[in-house]
This record gives sequence, C-alpha cells and structure tokens, in this order.
Amino acid sequence: MLSRPIPTSGEEIPVIGLGTWKVFDVGTARSVRAGPRAVLDEFVKLGGTLVDSSPMYGQSEQVVGDLARDLGVADGLFMATKVWTTGRQKGIDEMRDSMRKMGVACMDLMQVHNLVDVDTHLETLAQWKAEGLVRYVGVTHYTAGAHADVGRVLDRHPVDFLQINYSVIEREVERWLLPMSKERGIAVIANRPLATGTLTQALRSRPLPPIATELECASWSSLLLKFVVSHPVITCAIPATGSVEHLRQNMTAGNGPMPSERQRLEIVKAVGIRDQGLGTSV
Repeated sequence: MLSRPIPTSGEEIPVIGLGTWKVFDVGTARSVRAGPRAVLDEFVKLGGTLVDSSPMYGQSEQVVGDLARDLGVADGLFMATKVWTTGRQKGIDEMRDSMRKMGVACMDLMQVHNLVDVDTHLETLAQWKAEGLVRYVGVTHYTAGAHADVGRVLDRHPVDFLQINYSVIEREVERWLLPMSKERGIAVIANRPLATGTLTQALRSRPLPPIATELECASWSSLLLKFVVSHPVITCAIPATGSVEHLRQNMTAGNGPMPSERQRLEIVKAVGIRDQGLGTSV
C-alpha cells in the first residue's frame, strides 16, 4: 500500500486508515464484537496501521483496545484518539482514560476534538510530548464554517496533524487549509472521505465510469478514496466500516495507480453531484 511521510518526523504511514465512529461502538458480547473484530483483523492483514477513535464515539476506544490485544496486533497499530472536554484536569483525566482503554502507555496521536478548549489541551499535550506520553499532537474539525478558527489555531500552535473533512463533495479545504498545512509541514488526515456513506449510497446503482478501469478500481468507494489520497497533502484517509467486504474495497484505494490531476477531474465529473441531488456541482 502507498504510504506517506509525517512531515515533522519522516515516519511513513499507509494512506488508508480505519475510522471507528459508530461501527466500533458496541457492547462486550462476543456476538456484537465479531464484526469489528473481523474488520480490524483484515485491516491489519491488508497493511493498515492508523486506527482513529474518540471518547465521543461511545465504547469505540475500549473495543479497539480490547480487540487489538485479543488479536495480538496492538504493537503494529498507529493508535489515534482525541480529547473532548473542557478544563485542564478534565482533559488530563480523559486522555489518561483513553490511553487505558486503548491499551497504550504512549499514544501515537492525540488530537483536540473539534477545537474544544484547544489552547488548554495543546499546552498539556506539548508537555506530554516532551515527556514521551504522546508521539504526535493534532487538532480536528468537521465543518467548513470552522476553517478560519482552525487556521488561527495553526497560527498559534505547532501541531503534527490536522484532521479535517475532505471528499469529492467536500473540497473546501483545498482553498487554503491544505496549502497552509503543506507550508507548515502538517500531516492531514481526511475525515469522512466517503461523506459518511451518503455518496456511495447515492452512486450504488450507477455503473462505474471508464476512469475506474484506468485506475484499477472495482468499486465506487475505491475510486472516491483514490480521489482523496491522491491529493499530495493528504497523509491518510480514515473511512469507517463494519463490513469486511467494504473494508477490502476501501483498502484497494491505497494500491495501484493514483489519479493524475486530469483523472481527478474525471472522477469529479463522473460523480455528477448536481445530478445526484447531493448539493451544488463541484
């Protein structure tokens, strides 16, 4: 699988990661964990490493940690989660709880979720990074309306990662946050790269366009993810899925030829967003 370097270190990570929102928020019974367990197992077998979670995602952190230990794959994963509370001590307590749940003594990536009390937590995380409790720090947001706030945070604080929405129908970050990230040497994780499944559901009944054959894509999800990870500033995309079949389709996006700029435009045209009733045409 194609990998990209984290600009602040040069460490490389595969371009397709795994999101855990909703699909890993399950109980303790073996029956309800069978699906996430199979997905995580296959994800690792296919070369994936970055798994992203959050305390906002219910039991997902605990499920990821338990399954990683059960499968014996914890040491090979790049664990990422977030802090999502206000106040210095509450942030410390929540981050320590996340580390306990995910079974790590040092979190690979800790991010401030949706900029909640961002200055307070980034101050803590700068200290934690110096002490070796976290390897990388970052910030996240999921709305285009917050891009200006995100930019101001990137001006105030040195961070390693930015997690932000990016898909063929959410391209606002191309205007200045991606160029800014490139200039500052910030790795970018593409959140909701399949638009939470809305886009693939809308396209499901349509045949794949000829561009898919050129790019060796056998599914719409693979084609749409190739659009995302072919942007040179995107370090990793994190589609979430509870299906092994869908995971395999997603993971193929990290293999084979990547779209040129011309082919990226062909993908946009093939999606035909206005025709699908998903908003204005890109």
